[in-house]
Amino acid sequence: MNRVTILAILLGFALGSPARAADPPKPNILLVVGDDMGYADVGVHGCRDIPTPHLDALARAGTRFTSGYVSGPYCSPTRAGLLTGRYQTRFGHEFNPAAGPDVGLPLTETTLADRLRAAGYVTGLVGKWHLGNAPARHPQRRGFDEFFGFLGGAHPYQPGKGKADTVLRGTTPVDEKEYLTDAFRREAVAFVEKHRARPFFLYLAFNAVHTPMQATDAGLRQFGSIPNQTRRTYAAMMASMDDAVGAVRAKLRELKLEENTLVFFVSDNGGPTMAGTTTNGSANTPLRGSKRTTLEGGVRVPYFVAWPGRLPAGRTDDRPVIQLDILPTALSAAGVEVKPEWNVEGVNLIPYLSGPTLRPPHEALYWRFGQQMAVRQGDYKLVRYDTAADGGKGGVTGPRLYNLATDVGESTDLMTREPEKAKQLQALWDTWNTRNVAPLWGGGKQKG
Repeated sequence: MNRVTILAILLGFALGSPARAADPPKPNILLVVGDDMGYADVGVHGCRDIPTPHLDALARAGTRFTSGYVSGPYCSPTRAGLLTGRYQTRFGHEFNPAAGPDVGLPLTETTLADRLRAAGYVTGLVGKWHLGNAPARHPQRRGFDEFFGFLGGAHPYQPGKGKADTVLRGTTPVDEKEYLTDAFRREAVAFVEKHRARPFFLYLAFNAVHTPMQATDAGLRQFGSIPNQTRRTYAAMMASMDDAVGAVRAKLRELKLEENTLVFFVSDNGGPTMAGTTTNGSANTPLRGSKRTTLEGGVRVPYFVAWPGRLPAGRTDDRPVIQLDILPTALSAAGVEVKPEWNVEGVNLIPYLSGPTLRPPHEALYWRFGQQMAVRQGDYKLVRYDTAADGGKGGVTGPRLYNLATDVGESTDLMTREPEKAKQLQALWDTWNTRNVAPLWGGGKQKG
């Protein structure tokens, strides 16, 4: 070792840091949520009548989880679980909240935006909130530095067409003249441009393709060959959202931020396809069931994770994951330690995305939605669901047992053939349910 090398090492220790490469910058986090999408309505899931080139490209840029789930079959409960990393039934957010000062994401809960802001991130929400309308539950009181969107569960897309919550920038009403999905695209791109020089968290929560069914004239012309008017409008709305996702990713590439941005895409629940839901022309093939049920069609959703340059691309993974996993995965990427007292129930997916780990991230996944329930362990699922999914007038079935490996459409009940498996799954769910609390409001029949 020569004198120059020794001096360099001594200088490094004197300055308090050894001679090593600088730590990589904290990654940006982009979380994109679609609203009421059908499982079948993206190209990578086999859709043929609605091109989704930008969502397909995102799926190919990383991992597509074909057994990706959400923890509730309804808009607001899913979002509560998403932003806390906890089953929403742990804190009473089981159903959609109505307007009022005491409903919405409980103030006892800490959000992903809170955690990332504490870690030095600038945080922004563009789009739908649906976690409470009262001032104390405004997004900027729940960890978001910036907000552009609306507070409720649905909103017209065309200016002047229908009664709506006010579009807000922060807390200030905005007279928005643009088609709403295009406005969210504009605002999301502007957020990325504005905060290009520091780590950011952008939660881009579309209300597309939730009702009301309103599309641009150009979009309707594009899909003029689809004979069913509702499906044609749905297709145009999907295309607008797909274009918006593409525009945000194009801005990331333009600013050379793509390889330092972890991107998640998930729908908030399955497509609403049965009577009693806000039907929108979606399709959940090959899944059975709909939004507002604990069948696969209500809770299995498009679920993509991509981090170009840092995680492998072009992967398809059938291990069950859930939207609760997004919070610990994002925090791990940001270098934030998840503490036991936070009671986070999601799993950090980065080891599963980056390595040869073959074991599943979860021993089991669970659902409770009023009298409906479900538990999935391995390939088996035990479920009680709304009889409206079978064309009934409501009420909940007795328990049904399915093997999803051979029966993803949940058509063959195995209760009489494998009663011990059903008992085992029921015991798992019963144990999990002991930690749930009574709903703080609602009864499961609200539209959302």
